[in-house]
Amino acid sequence: MGTITTQDGTEIFFKDWGSGQPIVFSHGWPLSADDWDAQMLFFLSKGYRVIAHDRRGHGRSSQTSDGHDMDHYAADLAALTEHLDLHDAIHVGHSTGGGEVVHYLAQHGEERVARAVLISAVPPIMVQTESNPGGLPKSVFDDIQAQLAANRSEFYRALPSGPFYGFNRPGVESSEAIIENWWRQGMMGGA
Repeated sequence: MGTITTQDGTEIFFKDWGSGQPIVFSHGWPLSADDWDAQMLFFLSKGYRVIAHDRRGHGRSSQTSDGHDMDHYAADLAALTEHLDLHDAIHVGHSTGGGEVVHYLAQHGEERVARAVLISAVPPIMVQTESNPGGLPKSVFDDIQAQLAANRSEFYRALPSGPFYGFNRPGVESSEAIIENWWRQGMMGGA
């Protein structure tokens, strides 16, 4: 485990385990590198080098008030990739992490990348606009922001208890351990 400092002074926390071909994991909002521990342990046991970082404003990285956009996330991922001198890397991104991986590839090229895996990645534009009629209405994001401002702890408990993992669907058994892990990660950062 370690940290790097980006050009704008943001400290990025990362985990770096093992040796072999690197797999770099980029987490979803509002999580952290910890969300990838099970996958990291699995691939570590298969001989891969596994790396995951806490995105700026999340987990153990700097809790910045700015830079929460895909360009900054991609630049932070590029700084980590260069710092660790990764080559032939497999990048895996979930949700916001998927958007981060796509922006990293688009802005920093494929020279160091072998493959990219996107899991439920966010689209380039999430908000519904005239040119993006399939997006979500801005009111959805305003509501999330209002819920976070009203009671951050309750929001980070309610979301994984229901729709995030599908625990609100008939016949699905919820997992208290998964809900608690999500809550813990959201409460330690989750810009």
